[in-house]
Amino acid sequence: MTHDHDLVLRPTPAQITAALNPPPGRNGGDLVVETLAGLGATTVFGLPGQHALGMFDALRRSSLRYVGLRVENNAGFAADAYGRITGEAAPLLLSTGPGALTSLAALQEAAAASAPVLAISSQIPTAGLGGGRHGYLHELPDQAASFRGVVKSVHTVRTPSQIPSALAAAWKSALTAPHGPVWVEIPQDVLLAETSLPVVTAMDATPDDLVPRPELTAVAADLLSRAARPAIIAGGGVVRADASGKLLQLAEKLQAPVVTTFGGKGAFPWHHPLSLQSWLEDRHTTDFLEDADVLLVVGSGLGELSSNYHTFRPRGRVIQIEADLGKLESNHPALGIHADARPALQALLETVEERTDASAPERVRGLLARVSERIAAQELTLELDVLASVRRALPAGSPSFWDMTILAYWAWSAFDAQGPNTMHSAQGAGGLGYGFPAALGAAAADPTRPVLAVSGDGGALYSIAELATARQYDLPVTWLIVDDGGYGILREYMTDTFGQATATELHRPDYVALAESFGVPGVRTTPETLEQDLAKALGSPGPSVVVLPAVLRMFAPTHLGQADGCNCARHDVT
Repeated sequence: MTHDHDLVLRPTPAQITAALNPPPGRNGGDLVVETLAGLGATTVFGLPGQHALGMFDALRRSSLRYVGLRVENNAGFAADAYGRITGEAAPLLLSTGPGALTSLAALQEAAAASAPVLAISSQIPTAGLGGGRHGYLHELPDQAASFRGVVKSVHTVRTPSQIPSALAAAWKSALTAPHGPVWVEIPQDVLLAETSLPVVTAMDATPDDLVPRPELTAVAADLLSRAARPAIIAGGGVVRADASGKLLQLAEKLQAPVVTTFGGKGAFPWHHPLSLQSWLEDRHTTDFLEDADVLLVVGSGLGELSSNYHTFRPRGRVIQIEADLGKLESNHPALGIHADARPALQALLETVEERTDASAPERVRGLLARVSERIAAQELTLELDVLASVRRALPAGSPSFWDMTILAYWAWSAFDAQGPNTMHSAQGAGGLGYGFPAALGAAAADPTRPVLAVSGDGGALYSIAELATARQYDLPVTWLIVDDGGYGILREYMTDTFGQATATELHRPDYVALAESFGVPGVRTTPETLEQDLAKALGSPGPSVVVLPAVLRMFAPTHLGQADGCNCARHDVT
């Protein structure tokens, strides 16, 4: 009897000849780039450094396209966005010590957002591994220890022959649901060591499928079929699993209203009769979801932002489909189904019974009207007009990347993404500086459409160096900088809490002149001319900068008060 695992693919005579006669002059760095190409990578991001030169020298002998950024953290953000847009594991090449450690904040965002990033760092020579104090440049007692609490898996290579298998294992880890960043470190001497190993041509690193247990989906289908007021919360897991179409079919079959989390923007059509949109920071929405007798949560852990800052208290049965096992029932008791969103939604589609509920669209309209009335009562015309201008200027299908800034917080709730996988922000980990370098990564993934980046002036200063990257690679990214003279949201927090703000005001440059010094066209706009100026910039080839001097305000939250939003407390993001 022959088993599948007994079968071995026999090499052709030509493959045998090539394996026995590998080209001369190859080293460990060549094994890295050959393996990446064999896994299917086409583009890599990063910065060179002394210990990593073996990898970077090998790039010129490979077919891989290299996009070099000016700061390691920004390179990590670019790789994160590339992974989100393509669904591939984006290679990120780094050097030892300071270079590697500078990427940590970006890798934390990738982990929080389940973005697949394959970070490959050099290490000090193998003689220095093990925690001794040898005095090597960039030496750390245990470099990998700095990453174990951030990434999905850590892989340390000690010989050239380990490189292909270690990279394949890391690639598989990054792309197995839930996606995420992984870490591989390779000592300098291993990267430089000559090798006579055959050229790496193809690697088997197919990610594992995460399918639901059928007995659990059967129970879930029964609960949903018999529900009187079902509702759905759709998170980022729906977008990452490319399951938006299945979500739409299920919602229509059940006549269940759908709200998307901030990470799940675009997972459900914004203007659909069953769409509650994304107003999760609103007590009216929270009340609506609490009133559901069966609540299906797909691809969300119901964390702080998705639960109106943990004020959400469901009264009905909760069904939670989640690929990250640690998030399953971490905040609310539920029928927990550990699975990727796509196969789980398919299983429900095949087993739920169709419901009729003529009242569901009417209840949705009523909820959205109450939300609209609450916002309208706060005299926030400027903010709504600015966001509407951005939406009209951005071409349909073009992705946008938002830094941690007031306009982004508005966009989480009020922006129509017009499709899945088109709006991304740093709300996973909440660090500054994400928007512009992430947009560069998205443009590298697909240069045929313009990409929008949105930052405040505080966050913009984290990423100014990448104007050089945008110009060098001629990437079609338009960077909208909302300049309010400081850390605007922190200014609001401190004024509301302490009566005055401290350390929030910033001396900043002339952003238009600064952009032009990099050879990037810039324009200063107004709220009245924003749509025209932004549309013109997005329609022009290459990078551009649009600066909007404006002081925007946040809408009043409801998580510490009533639905009228009179309480001025704000959520703790920068």
